[in-house]
Amino acid sequence: MGLRYLTAGESHGPQLTTIIEGLPSGMPLVVQDINEELARRQRGYGRGRRMQIEKDTVEMMSGVRHGKTIGSPVALVVKNNDWKHWTKIMGSEPLQEGQEEEIKRKVTRARPGHADLNGAIKYGHRDMRNVLERSSARETTVRVAAGAVAKKLLSLVGVEIVGHVVEIAGIKAQAASTLSLEEIKERTEHSPVRVADPNVEQEMMDAIDEAKKNGDSIGGVVEVIAVGMPTGVGSYVHYDRKLDAKLAAAIVSINAFKGVEFGIGFEAARKPGSEVHDEIAWDPKQGYYRKTNRLGGFEGGMTTGMPIVVRGVMKPIPTLYKPLMSVDIETKEPFAASVERSDSCAVPAAAVVAEHAVAWELANALVEQFYSDRFDTFAEEIKRQHEFARNF
Repeated sequence: MGLRYLTAGESHGPQLTTIIEGLPSGMPLVVQDINEELARRQRGYGRGRRMQIEKDTVEMMSGVRHGKTIGSPVALVVKNNDWKHWTKIMGSEPLQEGQEEEIKRKVTRARPGHADLNGAIKYGHRDMRNVLERSSARETTVRVAAGAVAKKLLSLVGVEIVGHVVEIAGIKAQAASTLSLEEIKERTEHSPVRVADPNVEQEMMDAIDEAKKNGDSIGGVVEVIAVGMPTGVGSYVHYDRKLDAKLAAAIVSINAFKGVEFGIGFEAARKPGSEVHDEIAWDPKQGYYRKTNRLGGFEGGMTTGMPIVVRGVMKPIPTLYKPLMSVDIETKEPFAASVERSDSCAVPAAAVVAEHAVAWELANALVEQFYSDRFDTFAEEIKRQHEFARNF
Protein backbone atom coordinates (compact mmCIF):
# COMPACT_ATOMS: atom_id res chain seq x y z
CA MET A 1 0.00 0.00 0.00
CA GLY A 2 1.29 3.45 -0.89
CA LEU A 3 0.07 7.02 -0.86
CA ARG A 4 -2.52 8.42 -3.21
CA TYR A 5 -4.31 11.71 -3.65
CA LEU A 6 -6.98 13.29 -5.79
CA THR A 7 -7.48 16.97 -6.50
CA ALA A 8 -10.71 18.75 -7.35
CA GLY A 9 -11.62 22.29 -8.30
CA GLU A 10 -11.60 24.79 -11.13
CA SER A 11 -9.40 27.84 -11.58
CA HIS A 12 -12.24 30.30 -10.81
CA GLY A 13 -14.32 27.95 -8.68
CA PRO A 14 -14.93 28.41 -4.94
CA GLN A 15 -12.04 26.24 -3.78
CA LEU A 16 -9.38 23.69 -4.63
CA THR A 17 -9.42 20.42 -2.70
CA THR A 18 -7.12 17.47 -2.24
CA ILE A 19 -7.68 14.27 -0.29
CA ILE A 20 -4.60 12.28 0.70
CA GLU A 21 -4.79 8.65 1.72
CA GLY A 22 -2.15 6.30 3.12
CA LEU A 23 -0.27 8.48 5.58
CA PRO A 24 0.83 6.52 8.63
CA SER A 25 -0.67 7.50 11.96
CA GLY A 26 1.31 9.69 14.33
CA MET A 27 3.18 11.81 11.78
CA PRO A 28 3.58 15.43 12.92
CA LEU A 29 1.76 17.81 10.56
CA VAL A 30 0.48 21.38 10.97
CA VAL A 31 -0.95 23.90 8.50
CA GLN A 32 2.25 25.98 8.62
CA ASP A 33 4.10 23.06 6.99
CA ILE A 34 1.83 23.49 3.97
CA ASN A 35 1.28 27.25 3.93
CA GLU A 36 5.01 27.95 3.77
CA GLU A 37 5.25 25.86 0.60
CA LEU A 38 2.16 27.47 -0.95
CA ALA A 39 3.73 30.90 -0.39
CA ARG A 40 6.91 29.74 -2.14
CA ARG A 41 4.86 28.69 -5.18
CA GLN A 42 3.36 32.17 -5.50
CA ARG A 43 6.67 33.99 -5.50
CA GLY A 44 8.94 34.50 -8.49
CA TYR A 45 9.85 37.18 -10.98
CA GLY A 46 7.48 37.27 -13.95
CA ARG A 47 4.29 36.23 -12.17
CA GLY A 48 1.00 37.73 -13.34
CA ARG A 49 -1.89 39.51 -11.64
CA ARG A 50 -3.45 36.32 -10.25
CA MET A 51 -0.74 36.23 -7.57
CA GLN A 52 -1.94 39.64 -6.35
CA ILE A 53 -5.48 38.31 -5.99
CA GLU A 54 -4.88 34.91 -4.40
CA LYS A 55 -2.93 34.55 -1.15
CA ASP A 56 -3.13 30.80 -0.84
CA THR A 57 -3.55 29.26 2.58
CA VAL A 58 -4.82 25.81 3.41
CA GLU A 59 -7.57 24.59 5.72
CA MET A 60 -7.05 21.12 7.18
CA MET A 61 -10.48 19.49 7.21
CA SER A 62 -9.77 15.95 8.37
CA GLY A 63 -7.15 13.33 9.12
CA VAL A 64 -5.09 15.37 11.61
CA ARG A 65 -5.75 15.82 15.31
CA HIS A 66 -3.68 17.92 17.68
CA GLY A 67 -0.83 18.21 15.20
CA LYS A 68 -0.50 14.54 14.21
CA THR A 69 -2.03 12.36 11.52
CA ILE A 70 -4.54 9.78 12.76
CA GLY A 71 -4.44 7.30 9.87
CA SER A 72 -7.60 8.48 8.11
CA PRO A 73 -7.64 10.51 4.86
CA VAL A 74 -6.26 14.03 5.13
CA ALA A 75 -8.50 16.58 3.39
CA LEU A 76 -7.03 19.97 2.49
CA VAL A 77 -8.90 22.97 1.07
CA VAL A 78 -7.58 26.17 -0.50
CA LYS A 79 -10.29 28.81 -0.96
CA ASN A 80 -10.27 30.98 -4.10
CA ASN A 81 -10.53 34.64 -3.11
CA ASP A 82 -11.58 35.57 -6.66
CA TRP A 83 -14.67 33.33 -6.51
CA LYS A 84 -16.98 36.25 -5.64
CA HIS A 85 -16.48 37.64 -9.15
CA TRP A 86 -17.27 34.32 -10.82
CA THR A 87 -20.32 32.98 -8.95
CA LYS A 88 -22.68 33.38 -11.93
CA ILE A 89 -20.21 32.20 -14.56
CA MET A 90 -18.92 29.20 -12.57
CA GLY A 91 -21.93 28.36 -10.38
CA SER A 92 -23.09 24.75 -10.09
CA GLU A 93 -26.84 25.48 -10.24
CA PRO A 94 -28.68 25.13 -13.60
CA LEU A 95 -29.16 28.35 -15.55
CA GLN A 96 -32.60 29.90 -15.45
CA GLU A 97 -34.36 30.97 -18.61
CA GLY A 98 -32.72 34.06 -20.08
CA GLN A 99 -29.53 33.77 -18.01
CA GLU A 100 -27.51 32.52 -20.97
CA GLU A 101 -27.36 36.07 -22.31
CA GLU A 102 -26.35 37.41 -18.90
CA ILE A 103 -23.28 35.18 -18.80
CA LYS A 104 -21.03 36.57 -21.51
CA ARG A 105 -17.87 34.59 -20.80
CA LYS A 106 -18.57 31.60 -23.04
CA VAL A 107 -15.30 30.50 -24.66
CA THR A 108 -15.46 29.33 -28.26
CA ARG A 109 -12.02 30.45 -29.38
CA ALA A 110 -9.36 27.76 -28.86
CA ARG A 111 -5.96 29.04 -27.67
CA PRO A 112 -2.86 27.45 -29.26
CA GLY A 113 -0.76 25.45 -26.82
CA HIS A 114 -3.62 24.91 -24.36
CA ALA A 115 -5.94 21.97 -23.69
CA ASP A 116 -8.94 23.96 -25.02
CA LEU A 117 -9.66 22.37 -28.39
CA ASN A 118 -8.56 18.81 -27.60
CA GLY A 119 -10.54 18.83 -24.34
CA ALA A 120 -13.63 20.24 -26.03
CA ILE A 121 -13.52 17.51 -28.67
CA LYS A 122 -12.91 14.82 -26.04
CA TYR A 123 -15.82 15.82 -23.75
CA GLY A 124 -18.11 17.45 -26.32
CA HIS A 125 -18.03 20.93 -24.75
CA ARG A 126 -19.25 23.81 -26.90
CA ASP A 127 -18.10 26.21 -24.17
CA MET A 128 -14.38 25.62 -23.73
CA ARG A 129 -14.42 27.30 -20.33
CA ASN A 130 -15.31 23.82 -19.08
CA VAL A 131 -11.84 22.76 -20.24
CA LEU A 132 -9.62 25.70 -19.42
CA GLU A 133 -10.93 26.05 -15.86
CA ARG A 134 -9.68 22.59 -14.92
CA SER A 135 -6.63 22.40 -17.17
CA SER A 136 -5.31 25.65 -15.68
CA ALA A 137 -2.01 25.57 -13.76
CA ARG A 138 -4.03 26.88 -10.82
CA GLU A 139 -4.55 23.20 -9.97
CA THR A 140 -0.87 22.95 -9.05
CA THR A 141 -1.77 24.84 -5.86
CA VAL A 142 -3.18 21.69 -4.28
CA ARG A 143 -0.53 19.53 -5.91
CA VAL A 144 1.97 21.60 -3.95
CA ALA A 145 -0.20 21.18 -0.83
CA ALA A 146 -0.11 17.39 -1.23
CA GLY A 147 3.61 17.56 -1.98
CA ALA A 148 4.16 19.64 1.15
CA VAL A 149 2.69 16.82 3.23
CA ALA A 150 5.00 14.38 1.43
CA LYS A 151 7.94 16.72 1.97
CA LYS A 152 7.18 16.80 5.69
CA LEU A 153 7.21 13.00 5.79
CA LEU A 154 10.54 12.92 3.94
CA SER A 155 12.16 15.43 6.27
CA LEU A 156 11.16 13.35 9.29
CA VAL A 157 13.04 10.32 7.89
CA GLY A 158 16.13 12.26 6.86
CA VAL A 159 15.36 13.03 3.21
CA GLU A 160 15.88 16.67 2.16
CA ILE A 161 14.80 18.11 -1.18
CA VAL A 162 15.16 21.37 -3.09
CA GLY A 163 14.01 22.68 -6.46
CA HIS A 164 15.74 25.51 -8.29
CA VAL A 165 16.10 27.12 -11.71
CA VAL A 166 19.06 26.21 -13.91
CA GLU A 167 18.04 27.95 -17.14
CA ILE A 168 15.66 30.65 -18.39
CA ALA A 169 15.40 31.59 -22.07
CA GLY A 170 18.76 29.98 -22.86
CA ILE A 171 20.55 31.77 -19.99
CA LYS A 172 22.24 28.99 -18.01
CA ALA A 173 23.25 29.06 -14.37
CA GLN A 174 26.54 27.57 -13.32
CA ALA A 175 26.09 23.98 -12.14
CA ALA A 176 25.10 23.80 -8.48
CA SER A 177 26.96 20.50 -7.95
CA THR A 178 29.67 22.26 -5.92
CA LEU A 179 27.10 23.60 -3.45
CA SER A 180 25.51 21.83 -0.50
CA LEU A 181 21.76 21.42 -0.40
CA GLU A 182 21.56 24.03 2.34
CA GLU A 183 23.56 26.50 0.26
CA ILE A 184 21.25 25.98 -2.71
CA LYS A 185 18.20 26.52 -0.48
CA GLU A 186 19.66 29.66 1.05
CA ARG A 187 20.58 31.22 -2.29
CA THR A 188 17.43 30.33 -4.17
CA GLU A 189 15.02 31.45 -1.45
CA HIS A 190 16.54 34.94 -1.71
CA SER A 191 16.61 34.97 -5.51
CA PRO A 192 13.65 36.49 -7.45
CA VAL A 193 14.21 33.88 -10.17
CA ARG A 194 15.07 31.03 -7.73
CA VAL A 195 18.56 30.58 -9.13
CA ALA A 196 21.65 29.58 -7.12
CA ASP A 197 24.07 31.42 -9.42
CA PRO A 198 23.95 35.18 -8.67
CA ASN A 199 25.97 35.95 -11.80
CA VAL A 200 23.02 35.23 -14.10
CA GLU A 201 20.16 36.44 -11.89
CA GLN A 202 19.86 39.93 -13.39
CA GLU A 203 20.27 38.62 -16.93
CA MET A 204 17.34 36.25 -16.37
CA MET A 205 15.22 39.05 -14.94
CA ASP A 206 16.05 41.25 -17.92
CA ALA A 207 14.97 38.47 -20.28
CA ILE A 208 11.64 38.20 -18.44
CA ASP A 209 11.14 41.97 -18.66
CA GLU A 210 11.91 41.91 -22.37
CA ALA A 211 9.42 39.10 -22.98
CA LYS A 212 6.73 40.96 -21.04
CA LYS A 213 7.40 44.18 -22.98
CA ASN A 214 7.05 42.25 -26.25
CA GLY A 215 3.83 40.53 -25.17
CA ASP A 216 5.65 37.21 -25.25
CA SER A 217 6.61 34.46 -22.80
CA ILE A 218 9.75 32.42 -22.08
CA GLY A 219 10.49 29.00 -20.61
CA GLY A 220 13.42 27.26 -19.01
CA VAL A 221 14.79 24.30 -17.08
CA VAL A 222 14.36 23.47 -13.40
CA GLU A 223 16.29 20.97 -11.31
CA VAL A 224 15.23 19.02 -8.22
CA ILE A 225 17.81 17.46 -5.90
CA ALA A 226 16.98 15.03 -3.09
CA VAL A 227 19.49 13.63 -0.59
CA GLY A 228 19.07 10.95 2.06
CA MET A 229 17.03 8.37 0.18
CA PRO A 230 17.95 4.81 1.20
CA THR A 231 19.51 2.49 -1.38
CA GLY A 232 17.26 0.13 -3.31
CA VAL A 233 14.00 2.08 -3.37
CA GLY A 234 12.07 1.35 -6.54
CA SER A 235 12.39 -1.89 -8.52
CA TYR A 236 14.05 -3.48 -11.53
CA VAL A 237 11.44 -6.26 -11.61
CA HIS A 238 8.63 -4.52 -13.54
CA TYR A 239 8.62 -1.42 -15.74
CA ASP A 240 5.85 0.28 -13.75
CA ARG A 241 7.74 -0.04 -10.45
CA LYS A 242 10.88 1.78 -11.59
CA LEU A 243 11.12 4.88 -9.42
CA ASP A 244 12.93 7.00 -12.00
CA ALA A 245 10.10 6.24 -14.46
CA LYS A 246 7.55 7.43 -11.90
CA LEU A 247 9.53 10.61 -11.33
CA ALA A 248 9.73 11.23 -15.07
CA ALA A 249 5.95 10.89 -15.36
CA ALA A 250 5.43 13.21 -12.39
CA ILE A 251 7.62 15.93 -13.91
CA VAL A 252 6.00 15.77 -17.35
CA SER A 253 2.54 15.82 -15.74
CA ILE A 254 3.17 19.41 -14.57
CA ASN A 255 1.54 22.02 -16.80
CA ALA A 256 3.82 23.14 -19.68
CA PHE A 257 6.59 20.60 -18.97
CA LYS A 258 7.80 18.84 -22.11
CA GLY A 259 10.98 16.96 -21.16
CA VAL A 260 12.85 15.32 -18.29
CA GLU A 261 16.36 14.01 -17.61
CA PHE A 262 18.39 12.50 -14.75
CA GLY A 263 22.02 13.24 -13.88
CA ILE A 264 23.86 14.27 -17.03
CA GLY A 265 20.72 13.31 -18.96
CA PHE A 266 20.79 13.80 -22.73
CA GLU A 267 24.48 14.62 -22.58
CA ALA A 268 25.00 10.86 -22.10
CA ALA A 269 24.16 10.38 -25.78
CA ARG A 270 27.27 12.34 -26.72
CA LYS A 271 29.73 10.60 -24.39
CA PRO A 272 31.39 7.16 -24.27
CA GLY A 273 30.26 4.76 -21.55
CA SER A 274 33.45 5.32 -19.57
CA GLU A 275 32.35 8.94 -19.08
CA VAL A 276 28.74 8.14 -18.25
CA HIS A 277 28.61 5.33 -15.67
CA ASP A 278 29.52 5.85 -12.02
CA GLU A 279 32.33 3.79 -10.50
CA ILE A 280 31.45 2.01 -7.25
CA ALA A 281 33.59 2.30 -4.10
CA TRP A 282 33.31 1.31 -0.44
CA ASP A 283 34.61 2.54 2.88
CA PRO A 284 33.85 1.49 6.48
CA LYS A 285 31.98 4.67 7.41
CA GLN A 286 29.52 5.08 4.53
CA GLY A 287 29.59 1.64 2.94
CA TYR A 288 29.03 1.57 -0.83
CA TYR A 289 29.03 4.83 -2.76
CA ARG A 290 29.58 6.12 -6.30
CA LYS A 291 32.66 8.18 -7.13
CA THR A 292 30.51 10.34 -9.42
CA ASN A 293 26.79 10.85 -9.81
CA ARG A 294 26.34 11.14 -13.56
CA LEU A 295 23.29 8.84 -13.51
CA GLY A 296 21.47 11.11 -11.07
CA GLY A 297 21.05 8.64 -8.21
CA PHE A 298 19.45 5.79 -10.17
CA GLU A 299 20.52 2.45 -11.61
CA GLY A 300 18.03 -0.16 -12.80
CA GLY A 301 15.04 1.91 -11.71
CA MET A 302 16.26 1.96 -8.09
CA THR A 303 17.96 4.51 -5.87
CA THR A 304 21.73 4.13 -5.42
CA GLY A 305 21.94 6.14 -2.21
CA MET A 306 23.52 9.04 -4.09
CA PRO A 307 21.67 12.36 -4.45
CA ILE A 308 18.71 12.18 -6.82
CA VAL A 309 19.09 14.80 -9.56
CA VAL A 310 16.18 15.30 -11.97
CA ARG A 311 15.55 18.17 -14.38
CA GLY A 312 12.44 19.25 -16.26
CA VAL A 313 12.00 21.44 -19.34
CA MET A 314 9.20 23.99 -19.20
CA LYS A 315 7.97 25.47 -22.46
CA PRO A 316 6.99 29.16 -22.64
CA ILE A 317 3.47 29.74 -21.32
CA PRO A 318 1.11 29.63 -24.33
CA THR A 319 -1.15 32.52 -23.26
CA LEU A 320 0.41 35.49 -25.07
CA TYR A 321 -0.35 39.19 -25.13
CA LYS A 322 1.03 38.96 -28.68
CA PRO A 323 -1.48 36.25 -29.61
CA LEU A 324 -1.12 33.48 -32.17
CA MET A 325 -3.85 32.69 -34.69
CA SER A 326 -6.52 30.07 -34.13
CA VAL A 327 -10.12 29.20 -35.11
CA ASP A 328 -13.48 29.91 -33.48
CA ILE A 329 -15.28 26.55 -33.03
CA GLU A 330 -18.71 28.17 -33.58
CA THR A 331 -18.00 30.24 -36.72
CA LYS A 332 -14.87 28.39 -37.95
CA GLU A 333 -13.43 31.85 -38.62
CA PRO A 334 -9.77 32.63 -37.87
CA PHE A 335 -8.97 34.98 -34.97
CA ALA A 336 -6.11 36.19 -32.77
CA ALA A 337 -6.21 34.06 -29.60
CA SER A 338 -7.78 35.65 -26.51
CA VAL A 339 -5.83 36.45 -23.35
CA GLU A 340 -6.72 35.16 -19.91
CA ARG A 341 -4.56 36.47 -17.03
CA SER A 342 -1.07 35.14 -17.54
CA ASP A 343 2.57 35.18 -16.50
CA SER A 344 5.39 36.12 -18.85
CA CYS A 345 7.56 33.51 -17.11
CA ALA A 346 6.53 30.95 -14.50
CA VAL A 347 9.79 28.96 -14.40
CA PRO A 348 10.72 30.07 -10.83
CA ALA A 349 7.30 28.97 -9.55
CA ALA A 350 7.52 25.78 -11.61
CA ALA A 351 10.71 24.85 -9.74
CA VAL A 352 8.63 24.78 -6.55
CA VAL A 353 5.90 22.70 -8.22
CA ALA A 354 8.51 20.24 -9.53
CA GLU A 355 10.08 20.00 -6.09
CA HIS A 356 6.74 18.93 -4.63
CA ALA A 357 5.90 16.55 -7.48
CA VAL A 358 9.21 14.78 -6.83
CA ALA A 359 8.64 14.85 -3.06
CA TRP A 360 5.30 13.09 -3.54
CA GLU A 361 6.78 10.28 -5.62
CA LEU A 362 9.70 9.75 -3.21
CA ALA A 363 7.38 9.67 -0.19
CA ASN A 364 5.00 7.31 -1.98
CA ALA A 365 7.89 4.97 -2.86
CA LEU A 366 9.02 4.89 0.78
CA VAL A 367 5.51 4.20 2.07
CA GLU A 368 5.06 1.42 -0.50
CA GLN A 369 8.35 -0.26 0.38
CA PHE A 370 8.39 0.24 4.16
CA TYR A 371 4.66 0.38 4.83
CA SER A 372 3.41 0.61 8.39
CA ASP A 373 0.20 1.96 9.88
CA ARG A 374 2.35 3.79 12.44
CA PHE A 375 4.86 6.51 11.65
CA ASP A 376 7.33 5.48 14.36
CA THR A 377 7.69 1.93 13.02
CA PHE A 378 7.78 3.24 9.44
CA ALA A 379 10.70 5.54 10.31
CA GLU A 380 12.48 2.72 12.11
CA GLU A 381 12.26 0.47 9.05
CA ILE A 382 13.88 3.15 6.88
CA LYS A 383 16.66 3.55 9.44
CA ARG A 384 17.24 -0.21 9.32
CA GLN A 385 17.45 -0.12 5.51
CA HIS A 386 20.19 2.51 5.70
CA GLU A 387 22.12 0.36 8.17
CA PHE A 388 21.62 -2.79 6.09
CA ALA A 389 22.95 -1.10 2.95
CA ARG A 390 25.93 0.29 4.86
CA ASN A 391 26.86 -3.14 6.29
CA PHE A 392 25.93 -5.31 3.30
